[in-house]
Amino acid sequence: MAKKSAIEKNNRRKALAARYAAKRAQLKAAAMDENLSLEERFKARLKLAELPRNSAPNRVRNRCEITGRPRAFYRKLKMSRIALREYGSRGQVPGLVKSSW
Repeated sequence: MAKKSAIEKNNRRKALAARYAAKRAQLKAAAMDENLSLEERFKARLKLAELPRNSAPNRVRNRCEITGRPRAFYRKLKMSRIALREYGSRGQVPGLVKSSW
């Protein structure tokens, strides 16, 4: 089980990323728009830099929904390899059969 503080920090990052997503997209579009003057584009970049760092979506870490483990994460199932193996052995993952020989 991961530290609760790390899981909560990641949840805060998810919330911040969702809250600032529209504003960030608007500023990025303005910064990349070649029809605007260089000065306006630069202002958009400065505004983008003023946003909280944790509002960037790439700072959000994929974590297992069950254990909170940050590594060996299966996106499709939203769980780590360890949780997947455990749940698969119990037959709780539809379509998954754990092989044994």
